[in-house]
Amino acid sequence: MAADLGDLTAFVAVARAGGFREAARASGRSASSVSESVSRLEARLGVRLLNRTTRSVAPTEAGARLLDRLGPALGEVEAALDVVNGFRDRPAGTLRLNVPVSAARLVLPRIVPPFLAAYPDIRLEVMAEDGFVDMLAAGCDAGIRYDERLEQDMIAIPIGPREQRFATAAAPAYLDQRGRPDHPRQLLDHACLRGRFASGAMTAWEFERDGEVVKVDPTGPLIVRVGGATDLAVDAAVAGSGVIQLFEDWLRPYLDSGALEPVLEPWWQRFSGPFLYYPGRRYLPAPLRAFVDFTRSLRQWP
Repeated sequence: MAADLGDLTAFVAVARAGGFREAARASGRSASSVSESVSRLEARLGVRLLNRTTRSVAPTEAGARLLDRLGPALGEVEAALDVVNGFRDRPAGTLRLNVPVSAARLVLPRIVPPFLAAYPDIRLEVMAEDGFVDMLAAGCDAGIRYDERLEQDMIAIPIGPREQRFATAAAPAYLDQRGRPDHPRQLLDHACLRGRFASGAMTAWEFERDGEVVKVDPTGPLIVRVGGATDLAVDAAVAGSGVIQLFEDWLRPYLDSGALEPVLEPWWQRFSGPFLYYPGRRYLPAPLRAFVDFTRSLRQWP
């Protein structure tokens, strides 16, 4: 009753990801190929491993027990095979990262090009999204998160700027017409351009000055999906549609050019920078180990 290793790997990927498409994306295979592998495994074992509906895929009791035993075993197989990488002149393989859109835009551009140049045999796959994702279930090796969103049992190392600010800004023409607020609560009388997360949450704007923290929940003519449509909000702010709040580094080119003018700058809130996090395993895959070492070797971020 020996099962093919590829079929076993496909089953684990689907069970962890909760769907065939998600597992296919994580493994670099087609959804139909992954489905065929799982069906072949079920036929060989003579038992259903996954309950499939139009909305979800979940392990049966038999599938859950198999997953508990297979997960660690396959991890050991991957680690054993990756030992061969230690005998190569250059590490090779695929490294998958799950990162927020802000990190893909503001942190990785400084790291990725020189990393790929230093390790031409490593293929880097970056999944950028702002909804909270179980990094391991998504088939990723590591992720970037801000400290308050780190998962348990993870190793975290600093990556990117160690301190950032949320900047508030608007087009000079808008401020000439509507006035320049000198306290955060005055934003309640302004047109503000907001962002909504994939979860549906729309967080309040926070400001801080001399120990005083002020939260406001302004309204305005435009709400965009955080991450994917953030640039639309920036364009609208530049066009004079209202006030925007975003990472300072994201708005910096527009502030420097004068297309946007700082608003309430003494109140801009500071927060700690992001971290690269990965499972606290004793043995790291060669591509991940290379990326961790490369990140640590970079010149200190401001």
